[in-house]
Amino acid sequence: MSELDWREFRRLMPVTRGWAYLDHAAVAPLPEPTKQAINSWAEAAAVDGVTVWSTWARQVEHLRESLASLLGALVEEIAIVHNTTEGINYVAEGLDWRPGDNVVTLADEFPSNQYAWINLATRGVETRRVPTVEGVVDIDRLADSMDRRTRVLAVSWVGYASGWRNDLDRLTALAHERGAMILVDAIQALGVTPLDVRKTPIDFLAADGHKWLLGPEGAGVLYVRREHLDRLRPMNVGWHSVVHDHDFQHIQLRLKPSAARYEGGSQNMVGAIGLAASLDLLMRFGAEALYRRIEEITDWACERLRQIGATIRSDRSPEHKSGIVIFDPPNGAPEAIRKLCRQRGVVLSCRGGGLRISPHAYNDASDLDRLIEALKTSRVGSDLRVGNGGLSS
Repeated sequence: MSELDWREFRRLMPVTRGWAYLDHAAVAPLPEPTKQAINSWAEAAAVDGVTVWSTWARQVEHLRESLASLLGALVEEIAIVHNTTEGINYVAEGLDWRPGDNVVTLADEFPSNQYAWINLATRGVETRRVPTVEGVVDIDRLADSMDRRTRVLAVSWVGYASGWRNDLDRLTALAHERGAMILVDAIQALGVTPLDVRKTPIDFLAADGHKWLLGPEGAGVLYVRREHLDRLRPMNVGWHSVVHDHDFQHIQLRLKPSAARYEGGSQNMVGAIGLAASLDLLMRFGAEALYRRIEEITDWACERLRQIGATIRSDRSPEHKSGIVIFDPPNGAPEAIRKLCRQRGVVLSCRGGGLRISPHAYNDASDLDRLIEALKTSRVGSDLRVGNGGLSS
């Protein structure tokens, strides 16, 4: 991709007119085509109502096809869900657990990828939370925590509070060697990091679309490998779960032979339509090109942050770097600095005890300039009140 391509991407992101937006690991801004798709839905919903429902349904199915293409999956392996948590819980609650089974996960996983498993304690299932050191995952330690009763290895593709990118090939191989399945929380990488589930045979994947996929909140994906469809007891069963979904007078529980059986009832159509538009935009570039661009931008950011005395905490080795960079600012007081940056038009987060930036492929050097300038002008004791982490008057 040329610089011209990235400038065109940037032109389609209205947020750039006012902000240096470096917080895509939190909630992403919407691209212009996505805004237009949502506005078109709202106009049609107000003017035409149910008469255009079939058009919306086709757009939702377009999203399903795009998600399958993104993952190298079969269309029937894709369920459109509301969020990552919902997807994880469909797996956690759907498997045929027996007392004495266990799940292995990481102690610094996002809460949803811990609570869903911990909640199984009432069914006699143990959750083994393996510690990391500064987000670094020790695969040998994971392996030592697994035994013949381990049913699932549940991990994030990228750690939200560290930026550590897991080697999914190694972790998938580990799980399968131990007779377990692997569930991947992919929200912090999906769409901007290549993944082909035929080559990396993960069993389950869940992700919301409101981060790197640049979609609205409330629309995401659950991937279920085809051979596991009948292993998960469907939860939230409703009219949309059965093969005769529009024949409301025919009551027979004949589940769809696809992951759509998990979708239950009415969908978040406007969210799915928005996500479809965002995904169409991203797929014009492709995950490979998007990843290279984000790698380039985060490498620039790390270099410039080090120049002003910041300490990079994220592992930036080629095999583990991601679009997330955690750093300690030179002046301390991360939360106060985050607020000051917001006042100066720079959007970032506090995670893992430091500041977190997560630029997308449309970000450029001007955004980094604004970040560095905001950090350089934050002075502990004058601009910032360290004691309570707030801004002084």
